Amino acid sequence: MKNAALLAFIAGFMAVVAAAWAAVRGRQTVPKWSFVLGMLILALESFFVGLAAHSEEGSETVKYWQQWRLAAMSLLPGTWLVFSLSYARGNAREFLGAWRYGLVVAFALPVSIACFSFHELLQVGFIALKPDLRLLRLQAPGQVLSIIFLVAIVLVLMNLERTFRAAVGTMRWRIKFIILGLGVLFAERVYTSSYTMLLRGQGIDESMLKIDSAGLALGCLLVMRSLARGPDEVAVYPPPTLFQNSLTLLVAGIYLLIVGVFAKIVQWLGGDASFPEKAFLILAVLVVVTVIGMSDRVRLHTRRFFSRYFQRPLYDYRTVWRSFTEAIASRVKQEELCEAAVKQVAEIFQAMSVTIWLIDEKRENLNFAASTSHSAGSAREIGPQKAEATAIIETLQEHPEPRDIESSKEEWAAVLRRSHPTQFRGGGSRVCVPMVAGRQLMGVITLGDRVGGIFFSLQDFDLLKCVADQVAAGLLNAQLSQKLLQAKELEAFQTMSAFFVHDLKNTASTLNLMLKNLPVHFDNPAFREDALRGVAKTCEHINHLISRLSQLRHDLQIRPAEMDLNDLVAKSLASWNGAEGVTVERNFQPCPKILIDKEQIHTVVTNLVINAAEAVGRSGKITIATGQNNGWAVVTVADTGCGMDPEFLRRALFRPFQTTKKNGFGIGMFQSKMIVEAHGGRIEVESELKKGTTFRVLLPVQKQSK
Repeated sequence: MKNAALLAFIAGFMAVVAAAWAAVRGRQTVPKWSFVLGMLILALESFFVGLAAHSEEGSETVKYWQQWRLAAMSLLPGTWLVFSLSYARGNAREFLGAWRYGLVVAFALPVSIACFSFHELLQVGFIALKPDLRLLRLQAPGQVLSIIFLVAIVLVLMNLERTFRAAVGTMRWRIKFIILGLGVLFAERVYTSSYTMLLRGQGIDESMLKIDSAGLALGCLLVMRSLARGPDEVAVYPPPTLFQNSLTLLVAGIYLLIVGVFAKIVQWLGGDASFPEKAFLILAVLVVVTVIGMSDRVRLHTRRFFSRYFQRPLYDYRTVWRSFTEAIASRVKQEELCEAAVKQVAEIFQAMSVTIWLIDEKRENLNFAASTSHSAGSAREIGPQKAEATAIIETLQEHPEPRDIESSKEEWAAVLRRSHPTQFRGGGSRVCVPMVAGRQLMGVITLGDRVGGIFFSLQDFDLLKCVADQVAAGLLNAQLSQKLLQAKELEAFQTMSAFFVHDLKNTASTLNLMLKNLPVHFDNPAFREDALRGVAKTCEHINHLISRLSQLRHDLQIRPAEMDLNDLVAKSLASWNGAEGVTVERNFQPCPKILIDKEQIHTVVTNLVINAAEAVGRSGKITIATGQNNGWAVVTVADTGCGMDPEFLRRALFRPFQTTKKNGFGIGMFQSKMIVEAHGGRIEVESELKKGTTFRVLLPVQKQSK
C-alpha cells in the first residue's frame, strides 16, 4: 500500500475513534452530535483520499474517488458551523437563531453543487512546474465548492476563537485542547485550500492531500487529549460581534494576501519548486506568533520581565482600572456583575480559578455567585455550610483585608480551601479577598491556580483590595437599584389599581344615589325604567373595567372616534342621576363633532361632576356647560362648593394620592389629566376657598391622530 493511502486511512480511522469517543461521553447536545457528524464526514473524506491514492495512477478510478471526496467535503461547512456556534456557549440558541439563514446556505449550496454537478467537478490535466505530478484540475463547480469551503472554515475558526477568548480560567483550560486540535486541522486546510486555489491553477495536488491527512491525524490527537480530560461542560457567553478584534480574520487575511502576492511573483519569475514549503512556513510562523500572543504564561512572564529589568510598574493601573470599570459599569444585576468581575479578576491577576461568594440577606450564609472554575451545581456540593459560613463572615468582618489561606490552620480558612479546590499542581497559594462597601461586608472573592504558580505580592494584594471594594460598591448599587425598581413597580401597580378602584367608587356612588331615591319614587314607572337602565349601564361599565385589567402593563390607550360632545356629556349626566338637594344647571352650546374616546371622556366628566357634587354637599349648585373657543371644544364644570387652597392647587391637585376629601383616593384628577392630555388637550382650573371651583376641559377640534 502506498504511503499516502496508508496515512489517509490512519487519519480516517483516528477521526472515527474520536467521533465514537465523543458519542458515548456526556449529555446529548447539539454541539456533541455536530462534532460527531463532522468527524465522521472528515473520516469519510480521508477514506476517499486513501482509495484514490491506492488506485492506479492515471486511471479514471482516481478521478472517481476524488469526486466523492469533494462530495463529502460539501457536507463539512454547515456541520462545523453549527458546532462552532454552539460549542461551550451558554447562549448557543441565540447564535444559532441569528445564523439560521447562513446555516441554511452553508448546508444547501455546497450540497446542491456536489449533487447536480458531480461529474463536472474535476478534469484531468498536467502543469509545467512539476511534470511528474498528476493533476486533477477543478472545473467551475469544483472551484466554487472550494471557495465556499475556504470561507466556511475561516468562519469556523473565528467562532472557535471567540469562544476561547470569552472563556477564562479553568473554563478556558478545559476547552483549550479541543479548540487547539480543530484550529490545527482547519488552519492546515486553509493552507491546502489556498494552495489549490491560488498556486496550482485551481488543481488538486496529491502532495497537498498528504498534508490534509497529517493535519487530520494531528488534530485528532489533540482532540482525544481533550476528551481524555473528562467532561468539558462549560458555558461561556461571547459577545454577538463577529469581525471585531478577530485574530483569525487578521491572520487569514495576512496569510492569503502574502501567499497571493508571492504566487504572482513566482509565476512571473517562471516558477519555484520549493514554493509549497515556503507557503507552509509562512502559515506556521503566523500561527505560532498568534498562539504565543494568546498565551497567558508568555504574557505574564513578558510583563514581569519588563517590570524587573526596565523599572516599569507590574500593572498599568490606568489601563487596568479603565477596563475593569467599563466591564462592570453597565451590569445592573448581581449575577451579571459577578460574572463580569470574575473574568476581569482572572485576566488582571492571571489566576485560573476565581470564585465570588455573596452574603445572603439574613447575613447567615455564603451563596455562590460566579466562578471561572466550577458550576453552581458543584459549588453547592463543596461550598460552606451555614455554621461554617457564619464563622467566615464574622472573621472577615473583623479583618477585612486580603488573606493568604493556603497555609492558615484556622478552621474558616480550611473551609474556604475546601470550597475552592485547586485544579493544577504548582498553582501557587490561594487567597481570599473580602468585598466591603461602606463598612458592610458584601461577600468574598477567592483566587487560586495562578499562571506559573507565582505567589501574590503586596502589590497584588493592594490592587486586589481596590478591585474587591469596587465590586462591593457595584453590588451595593445593584441591590439598591433592585429595591428601587421593585418600589417603582409596586407604585405603578398601586397607581393603576387606584384608577380602577376610583372608577368602581364612582360607580358605587351612582348606585347609592339610586338606592336613596328608590323608596321615594318606587311607584313611579318612569323612575323604575330609568333605574333599570342605570343598573344595566353600571353593570356594563363594571364589565368594561374588568376587561381593562389585562392592560395594566401598557400605557394609556386612546381609541378615538367621531363623537358629539354634547350628546356624550348628556349621557354621562343621565348615568349619574344627580344628588339629593343639589341643583344641576345645563348650558349646552353647539359644538362640532370631534375625535374622542367615548369611555375615557365619560370617565373625565363623571370624575368632575362627582367631585363637584361632593364639594357642594347637600345644598349647592353645579353648572355643566359646553361650547367652542378658538379651535377648542370646551366642557365646563363649575360648583359653588368649598373651593380649594391655592397651595393645594399649585402643588398637589393633579398628583396621585393627593386629596382634600376625607374618603378620597386622590386619583381622579390625576387620571383625568392623563386622559385629556392623551387626547391632545388640557385641563384648566380656577378655585377660591368657600366660593367654589371651575374646571374647564379643552379638547382640540381639528382632526387628531391616534
